[in-house]
Amino acid sequence: MLETQIIPIPILPLGMVNAHLIRSEAGCVLIDAGIPGSERKIGKVLARHGLTFRDIKLIVVTHAHTDHAGSAARLRQLSGAPILAHQDDADFYSRRRKMTYCTTSWVGKLFLKTPVPHEPYEGFVPDIMMTNGHTFNLLDFGVDGIVRHTGGHTPGSIAVELSSEDVMVGDLIASGILIGGMIFKGRAIRPPFEDDPAKVSHELRRMIESGGKRFHMGHGGPLEAPEVLRHALTLAKLGGNPCASGECHHHQH
Repeated sequence: MLETQIIPIPILPLGMVNAHLIRSEAGCVLIDAGIPGSERKIGKVLARHGLTFRDIKLIVVTHAHTDHAGSAARLRQLSGAPILAHQDDADFYSRRRKMTYCTTSWVGKLFLKTPVPHEPYEGFVPDIMMTNGHTFNLLDFGVDGIVRHTGGHTPGSIAVELSSEDVMVGDLIASGILIGGMIFKGRAIRPPFEDDPAKVSHELRRMIESGGKRFHMGHGGPLEAPEVLRHALTLAKLGGNPCASGECHHHQH
């Protein structure tokens, strides 16, 4: 088994937006690319660990929101690494279609009124396009784990499940107050936007049953499996219709 180290990359302070680097002797895989212009922060964290952009062998973008996909095109240029993402978010990545947001709470509604979710980013076409039912093995990129389609947060959301019992779930779950904020970091919450809570609940429970112990996320975290399970069971009660207890908003340019 390849020894892996997970290096969190704070894109915004207080865990509000995170990217993650999975490092092994055989190569590094970057999970998410932060907001547009995040390459300087990512470069600094790499340098602190004696790495450069060229050590990144693959960029995995968990979904098409601007705080995860924003710097992907630029990071691909700097690293030469291919981008892996899912077909169901492809039109959002290429900027052909506008993102829709299903808000889960007043935080999401407030957040949508700020420019942050709507910040345009440089469009791109993923080099490796996952399709439904397809899992992707990361061993060729030096990491012992697989990428799997989950949906739930956005149509094309994907997650990385490592043999180290770490799971990188993007925005399937968040923690803390005000999206990763200062307090209650150990408590799971719904992210500000979520397409289908029943699907998210199902996927989180499946990951725990498959042996996931530590959950690393885009906002807040990391969380241990018991807290993730508590959250997944709460979500299951919300029912299965997409945008349950939420409202859909089209992304305005």
